[in-house]
Amino acid sequence: MENVEGIKKAAILMITLGSETSAQIMKLLPDSYIQKVSYEIANIDYVKPEERDAIINEFIEMQQARSYIIDGGIDYAKNLLNKALGAQRAKEVIDMLNQIQLRERPFNIARKADPQQLKAVLMNEQPQTVALILCYMQPEKAAQILAEFPIEQQSEIAERIGTISNTSPIVIEKIEKVIENKFSNYVDNDTETVGGVQTLAEILNSVGRSTEKNIISELETKQPELAEEVKAKLFTFEDIVTLQESDVQKVLRQVNNDDLMMALKGVSEEIKNFIFNNLSSRQVETLKEDMQFMGPTRLSAVEEAQQRVVAVIRQLDEKGEIYLRRGEQDVIIS
Repeated sequence: MENVEGIKKAAILMITLGSETSAQIMKLLPDSYIQKVSYEIANIDYVKPEERDAIINEFIEMQQARSYIIDGGIDYAKNLLNKALGAQRAKEVIDMLNQIQLRERPFNIARKADPQQLKAVLMNEQPQTVALILCYMQPEKAAQILAEFPIEQQSEIAERIGTISNTSPIVIEKIEKVIENKFSNYVDNDTETVGGVQTLAEILNSVGRSTEKNIISELETKQPELAEEVKAKLFTFEDIVTLQESDVQKVLRQVNNDDLMMALKGVSEEIKNFIFNNLSSRQVETLKEDMQFMGPTRLSAVEEAQQRVVAVIRQLDEKGEIYLRRGEQDVIIS
């Protein structure tokens, strides 16, 4: 399916959904898309069952990912998708979304805007307009903006958010254009939020170890707080499956048993099995028994335990006792 173009996938999905449902979807598409999809539909004579199933599954996965991102952002989506689909497939879905979905979502300019700028733009808007825009924003940011309104307006906006069921794409497009025009007084509409800790971490994850060490060393001298933030994002707990078995065993010997038990709470079976395969049968039995007696656990506590495990991994890596894979190949010295 990697070689099948998006328009053809859309056409096959339309065929699968049937003419009645597809007709309703067509009404919501731009004219240029309608023409392209219609052309593909007209030129498809037969769809293989396995091709159809693959496209339906991809559609479901993408919808799940979109929902997770809207609910809690990229990191939240990655966490849930890792558990549901496995690390590799989750990464593929997120990558596809980054390419086609995030830029197409309505009110993207509001999602990227500084909260103070957004507050200035929305403060004089009608409650129904504010409610609609907040529905498309990150929950944390929407809450921050809502809290800025007078108390009597907060309840009215909240009520409208709770009663919105669907809105015409034409109405959304008109409102979006009005908001973008108003933002021209505060921000440059042609700019995007770029860079930051996450971007730097992603870049450093793809460079060689020596390059990474040089950059981190400089950051530790000039901006130690930034260096710590970047280091915390360079390797996640889920990435432990990329380690060599011998390296994993070295890590597990250094990790506190309570931290390991807490870190495994709620992770995918793939990660659990990977860890268990690198422990003795007796250790696995004890760990499983302890985990069975664990009650409900705060997500923050799990994440803190995972960070402590990651800290052990990075310490061993810095000492040269284990090897973390990097984007560029290391030079082999004989």
